[in-house]
Amino acid sequence: MADFKISASLQGHEDDVRGVVFASATTVVSCSRDSTVRSWTLTQPSPPTYDDSIAFQGSAFINAVAYIQPSTAYPEGLVVSGGKDAIIDIRQPGRPPDANAERMLLGHEGNVCALDVSRGTPTPYIVSGSWDGSARIWDVEKGQSTATLEGHGASVWGVLWYDADIIITACADQNIRIFSASGKLRKEFKASTEVVRALCRLNPDAASGAAFASAGNDGIIKLWTLDGVEVAQLHGHSNFVYTLACLPSGEIVSSSEDRTVRIWKDGQCVQTITHPAISVWSVAASENGDIVTGASDRIARVFTRSPDRVGNDITIAEFEAAVKGSSIPKQQMGEINKEQLPGPDFLTSKSGTKEGQVQMIREPNGNVSAHTWSTAAQQWINVGTVVDAAGSSGRKTEFMGKDYDYVFDVDIEEGKPPLKLPFNVSQNPYEVAQQWIANNELPMTYIDQVANFIITNTQGATLGQASGDGPGADPWGSERRYRPEDASAPVPAPVTRQKVLPQKEYLTITTASFSIIQKKLGELNQELLKEGRKDIALNPTQVEQLPVAIKELESSTSSPKSSSLLDGLSDAVVTIVTSWPDKMRLPGLDLLRCLTNASKDITQHHDIVAALKQSEALTNGNANTAMLAIRALANLFGNAAGQQYAAANFESIHALVAPHAQPTAGAVNRNVHIALTTLHINYAVLLTSNPSASGSPAEAASRAATLLQDLTTILGNSKIVDSETVYRALVAVGTLLRVPPADGVQVDGAAIEQAVKRATGSSKEPRIKGLAGELDTLL
Repeated sequence: MADFKISASLQGHEDDVRGVVFASATTVVSCSRDSTVRSWTLTQPSPPTYDDSIAFQGSAFINAVAYIQPSTAYPEGLVVSGGKDAIIDIRQPGRPPDANAERMLLGHEGNVCALDVSRGTPTPYIVSGSWDGSARIWDVEKGQSTATLEGHGASVWGVLWYDADIIITACADQNIRIFSASGKLRKEFKASTEVVRALCRLNPDAASGAAFASAGNDGIIKLWTLDGVEVAQLHGHSNFVYTLACLPSGEIVSSSEDRTVRIWKDGQCVQTITHPAISVWSVAASENGDIVTGASDRIARVFTRSPDRVGNDITIAEFEAAVKGSSIPKQQMGEINKEQLPGPDFLTSKSGTKEGQVQMIREPNGNVSAHTWSTAAQQWINVGTVVDAAGSSGRKTEFMGKDYDYVFDVDIEEGKPPLKLPFNVSQNPYEVAQQWIANNELPMTYIDQVANFIITNTQGATLGQASGDGPGADPWGSERRYRPEDASAPVPAPVTRQKVLPQKEYLTITTASFSIIQKKLGELNQELLKEGRKDIALNPTQVEQLPVAIKELESSTSSPKSSSLLDGLSDAVVTIVTSWPDKMRLPGLDLLRCLTNASKDITQHHDIVAALKQSEALTNGNANTAMLAIRALANLFGNAAGQQYAAANFESIHALVAPHAQPTAGAVNRNVHIALTTLHINYAVLLTSNPSASGSPAEAASRAATLLQDLTTILGNSKIVDSETVYRALVAVGTLLRVPPADGVQVDGAAIEQAVKRATGSSKEPRIKGLAGELDTLL
């Protein structure tokens, strides 16, 4: 059977994706530590594209999600979720997130961490597990608990409604218990020497004769009969196993703290899917054989064996690059003696002995890389670099318009969302700590604790690749989470919060996987040549210069320059985005958005607006091309020549991007709106720092009014709840309000104020609340 390949990356959550479930073959439901449940609907089958919407906005971490199939009463089915607030929420997925729930089930006294839906019952029931040491059965129609499953000695981490009259629970007391649907305990047995977390029902005709599987903190998957007889053990995971699922084929799927999802057939691991995240919290299987995973890097991912549902080349390349570029905490790999490790030659001279085998390699630069053996591909696959400490999910993270090696969580007060602490290894920990404390209005006595926290958790991590959304494997307290309330020093009066507005620096988005782009362009160019399209293919000289030109581009992203190599590359890239077939243009657009920042001369040789119009990147309905095109325009502000071009072509650029500020029939695309609000920030900086670039004061005021109208529309759109989009839009608004007014130019202050209040009213993030306060003085 074919290997699973990435089908789609579902990005929108702002914190760990804790639970996932397929509502149907074309709809995924996910829940997150960001207090939301999202519904993802397939809008384009090939390559797979999903739109998302908020199904539920809670007030605390949401850790478990389930789905009740459609019925006459509820034709869209029902989404069930539970979390830290101990409430089980049941609602129709198509209704607004602020609508009343169909049912709110109260009874648990602690975090709800496991949910399952009844099988074989005439009406729907739910079974839930909680940190309060109990499991409960719930009648959905009546909205009440019908039984409490007693006898657990600790948290109930897993629940499984096996059939009409059998319910199974997995407990932190190391036991598995089998109950009847009436709540009567039928059987209890010790299943492990450690916490048991996960359960899944196996196909009735499983060759092993087992009825269900369990797994937990010992990393071992065990197969059981309903009499509690252990049939088999599956070994391979090197850390906690969080969830299990069963495919229609009968294969078992598992997700783990070892960064992997594994596929098991006839007792053997047949595929290992490494993720660019510390924790793969959840996995679920679809009726069509696809799987979906949720991880600590805030992304849910769909994988498929069907060639028709495999993601496009960009999706595949981005996933592979993220895995390869991720950082692996040394703690996960055990003791490593660099001197005894083989060099890179090992990877081509020695084969692995089993699927998922891990081999450490000593690289020429002294780093240690990890590689896993793929039986299907018969090759070693690079899955990341081992670092002494990693406080992140394993990939560069964008935060407030910049990329960081780390974005730590800092718990200030129990029950409230953590604050984000961004850090790059090139920075001074004490300077970062001081600035962060000032920004968040915290006592300056915390500075030593914060600085020491940064130093401790970044020792040895000098690669500039580790980053992410949270520093620990466990979202409710880890050894790498800092809690300043533990400090014993006296607390003085809060320091003054540093103001953000007006924004004074231009923002660019230039991080790219240049080697992958280069490889893809070479492959596509060969396709064109085979098809006899020499008229649009790169010529031999361009092909020969491509590697060195891209290397020049990579070195120029942080320091724009004039260069004949960049000039030649820009000629080739403009040909690609305007002349190559639509499906081949993405790599060219990716390079174009880097070139508009890095090349001081590109706007002298090419009309970027005309090229983007001809490419139809902003009008073809493809969110990926729209995102890259808008990023290319935003990156113009990375050098003086680009700023002049952007000022001279304001009307043309605005006409191109304005439609993307308007509400759509479907869900909004987070990446497009982040790029769009970044562009608006850059125009705002231009209009406030260099108003003469736009001509007369009246012209500058008119342009500011036009941009404010866009931002009012974005902030007033109830579908836009992404905090990064909201934050950037607010920064742009606050900066544009500093542009001096002019006679005859009207700004609808009331509309702006209303949109700002809508966008900030429900936010719990200090940075957004701080901006709301600053905007109050301007509106």
